[in-house]
Amino acid sequence: MKNYRLIYTLLLGICAVNLAYAQNTLSKDEKKAGFKMLWNGKDATGWRAIFKAQFPARGWEMKNGILTVLASNGQEQGSGGDIVSKEEFSAFILKFDFKLSQGANSGIKYFVTEEEKTNMSGIGLEFQVLDDEKHPDAKLGKNGNRKLGSLYDLIPANKPVSVLKPIGEWNSGEVRVYPNNHVEHWLNGVKVVEYERGSAAFKQLVAGSKYKNWKNFGEAEKGHILIQDHGNNVSYKNIKIKILK
Repeated sequence: MKNYRLIYTLLLGICAVNLAYAQNTLSKDEKKAGFKMLWNGKDATGWRAIFKAQFPARGWEMKNGILTVLASNGQEQGSGGDIVSKEEFSAFILKFDFKLSQGANSGIKYFVTEEEKTNMSGIGLEFQVLDDEKHPDAKLGKNGNRKLGSLYDLIPANKPVSVLKPIGEWNSGEVRVYPNNHVEHWLNGVKVVEYERGSAAFKQLVAGSKYKNWKNFGEAEKGHILIQDHGNNVSYKNIKIKILK
């Protein structure tokens, strides 16, 4: 009986490794299109804590091909703090899968320059990752511009209810930034936000938002990709990026 249990345990381990590998790889089409893995599915290579040289010593977990923000205090910067890609990007297509726990908050930010010094979360344009039903931030802002998929505090996501997957299941997100500064947010294959970065309309939105005091907010030529630690349990995988020229 003990031998059967040992074999069963080993098989489970092999399956977990194979699943992790399959989750964080590129398809033939993605390779042909020029995508690369932004997170390798194994360790902190290519990532670090915001404003620091090293990856956070706590608050984050990498296990079975899944990158998880661990639950802590439910506040910005959590227990580990935000992480950023070491590389900076200008025009790109960013793909990622995410899974929320009940009442959770996180986000994917882009054009994060680290010039805006803050003790809270890093400053950048944000694809909101949120439990719309149970996190209070969903009721703040204007017209739902702090809900899942929105350009946080600026443009609400235009998403049909049918596009959403239940809390605890995996969703797919995508941010497309074209060389002409046209930007799109996609949620589970549906375009939910689009805008022109740096346009008069964009500047007007910023002037009426929490970012109004940050000079030239969201208009940097390039910046880091950031994953937010907001003190809630949120998982990510399949983080991929393609450079656009």
